[in-house]
Amino acid sequence: MKRIDCRGADWRSKLEGLSSRPAYPPQAEKAAAGIIADIRERGVEAICEYAEKFDHVKLSFEQFRIGAEEIAAAAAKVSPGDKKAIRTACRQVREFARATRPVSWKKTIRPGVLVGEQFTPLDRVGVYIPGGTAPLVSTVIHTAGIAAACGVKEIVAVTPPGGVHPETLYAMKCAGVTEVYRLGGVYGVAAVTVGVPGIPKVQKLVGPGNAYVTAAKKLLYGEVGIDLVAGPSEILIIADGSADPEFVAADLLSQAEHGSGLEQAVLISTDAELFDAVEKACLRQKKSLSRESLIDRVWENGVFFIRVPDLERAAEAANLYAPEHLELQVEKPEKLLPRLKAAGAIFLGPWTPEPIGDFCAGPSHVLPTASSALRFNGLESAAFFRRSSIVRYSQRALAREVEIVERFGAMERLDAHGRAGSVRFRSEK
Repeated sequence: MKRIDCRGADWRSKLEGLSSRPAYPPQAEKAAAGIIADIRERGVEAICEYAEKFDHVKLSFEQFRIGAEEIAAAAAKVSPGDKKAIRTACRQVREFARATRPVSWKKTIRPGVLVGEQFTPLDRVGVYIPGGTAPLVSTVIHTAGIAAACGVKEIVAVTPPGGVHPETLYAMKCAGVTEVYRLGGVYGVAAVTVGVPGIPKVQKLVGPGNAYVTAAKKLLYGEVGIDLVAGPSEILIIADGSADPEFVAADLLSQAEHGSGLEQAVLISTDAELFDAVEKACLRQKKSLSRESLIDRVWENGVFFIRVPDLERAAEAANLYAPEHLELQVEKPEKLLPRLKAAGAIFLGPWTPEPIGDFCAGPSHVLPTASSALRFNGLESAAFFRRSSIVRYSQRALAREVEIVERFGAMERLDAHGRAGSVRFRSEK
């Protein structure tokens, strides 16, 4: 854990590079590129080889897809309490998604000129769902659940083989997934995006993944739409003297436990005593957590306590960092909120822990990291729609503006552009 004093005039320089972490190392992109190229060339044969190489599972093409019977059998293993939690989260995430769907519109903005926008749901979307020691059941809901609420008809889930968790399969059923493939990592992502025989290509691929999956998504962008290139998780908490150290510590640890070792947990405060109390609480709480060893990997180099002179400086520092998750554990969070310009998600007050957003609050937990919130948004309903602008002119309206068309055509030396306007009003023989 590192402490940084940002009360002086040189505070910006002390924060340089704090969050400028790459989403993945260079070797991940090189490896991903090789796998994608191989699957383009050899298709199913290559996929089967990578499943055995990386996930130690022998699969035939017929075993790629998880059928309805297997999903139903998995659902029977899920406890009633877990089913209720999954259904509730699905409902609440869908409610938010429906409330934020873009709406088609048309308006006459000048006499004879109608403009607007038309939004149409994508037809086929892929969602990547990580597996392993932390099966991200909630990610199903925060990707596929939103797609379903937006009217996407075909939702294809890809998740690593080797025993897909029953809760994950049950969540897929609840969220509206229509196809499930037990294919993981780069080879799973490539299987649904490059056009393997028997698996139609998706139009967009969303969802988090490890460094190699993230690199693959970036390489495939353009051929397929993606949500964003996101790296390891991070949280930044702004706290004042009113904050409960136990709450702050618990929330910092919630992100440090993810497992890559590259996560970051940052506390910004004006209160020096709070730092001591939070450190003690962190050291005590982590001893009772099942992923203590993973937290320890983050504790030395990924946990930062930043002292500032006032909350105005705290807001400036947060804007510079542009965190994935930003908590305001201050006495009047609504007063500070307007000063904050860049964060994937903002959580107000002591009773809004970041994991409530991870699981069931409503907005998607697929969010930008490593300061990319300065440039990108998290996954939202609009991501599952195509947008078309709508324009209609009457004859009289075009007559008023045809000279503009001609002049721009001349300025840009594009004669046919100008003629497309003028030909409607005079013969051009």
